[in-house]
Amino acid sequence: MASNGNEYFKGFILGSIFGGAVGAFLALLFAPKSGREFRKELADKTNELYRKASNYLTDVEQKIDEQVWETVNEGKIRAQSIIETAKQQAQKILEDAERIIQEAKEKAFEIKETVEDKIDQIKEATKAGVEAFKSEMKE
Repeated sequence: MASNGNEYFKGFILGSIFGGAVGAFLALLFAPKSGREFRKELADKTNELYRKASNYLTDVEQKIDEQVWETVNEGKIRAQSIIETAKQQAQKILEDAERIIQEAKEKAFEIKETVEDKIDQIKEATKAGVEAFKSEMKE
């Protein structure tokens, strides 16, 4: 709704400027002056209107440039924030992965020790079985 209000206001301002210019032109056209005076005054008014329009356009361009740069800078700030957040999340993921790998290594080492103990028990049992078999065979 505010956008419509701005559009109406801009239209009103532009209409007022245009209407004023047309009114001024008509006033000059119907004024009781000589052709030379009229042409000089018309040229002066035309130059003045051109200068005002040119200044207005320059001001509008500057405002647009300022808004563009503000938008670009805001975009850069948001992008930097997103990048920083992504870096922090990536760092956390790496830390979690390192912790999980370390835990897996510790579990693997525990399993290795358990398996080695079982192998030693099997070796001892096998050795005892072989000795028992040998002693049985001697008798």
